[in-house]
Amino acid sequence: MTTPASAKPAMSYTINATTAAPALSADWSALAWSAAATAELTNLRPESSDHRPRVAVRLLHDDLAIYGIYQVHDRYVRVVQEGYQVPVCTDSCVEFFFKPPVGPGYFNLEMNAGGAYLFTYVRNSRRCEDGFVDFTKVAPEHGRMVQLRSTMPARVEPEIKTPVTWCIQFALPFAALEPYCGPLAGHTGGGAAWTGNFFKCGDNTSHPHWLTWSPLPLLNYHLPALFAPIKLA
Repeated sequence: MTTPASAKPAMSYTINATTAAPALSADWSALAWSAAATAELTNLRPESSDHRPRVAVRLLHDDLAIYGIYQVHDRYVRVVQEGYQVPVCTDSCVEFFFKPPVGPGYFNLEMNAGGAYLFTYVRNSRRCEDGFVDFTKVAPEHGRMVQLRSTMPARVEPEIKTPVTWCIQFALPFAALEPYCGPLAGHTGGGAAWTGNFFKCGDNTSHPHWLTWSPLPLLNYHLPALFAPIKLA
């Protein structure tokens, strides 16, 4: 699948620094998040159903980690995948793809509404029978370093068809990234230039949808050449 040469990322986001890591409460209104910029996912892919969730994300960082929280005003919420490295994109799911300024690849952190997640490092995103030409699943010992908390139960089946708002919060230590991309010293603040995108999906819900922060020219989240600028202040 080729990427149109004319497509350019239209967005940028700054991850502000914090002196205190937010408590892992999945509370969108917590005072700690008042220091974070809010990014809204407003680009709905035309392949989607008529369901258009309202999704926003906030990020902060310190010398140890990136902290994030998603707020989703949703319907048709379904969660059946449980555990680590499971295909959470088939559930009601939010995703953070990001490329540090070191190393050849990018990370994709995918989290369903119940807190199950998938975490990989992709060096070549061309599709093949095994997924991608060159990628590594983040090992359990590093995946366990990621902290998650959601306001939804671990399993939601049957799906919730009525309006519901859910949040999921994560803490992503730089130490969990370095075994894959290399040392991040000097790239975790001070205006360091990363790139990435934010996503929402629900492939196997009754109303499938694909929503992005920075727009994409086709339904493929794995387009690192089109990641938008993300600066660590």
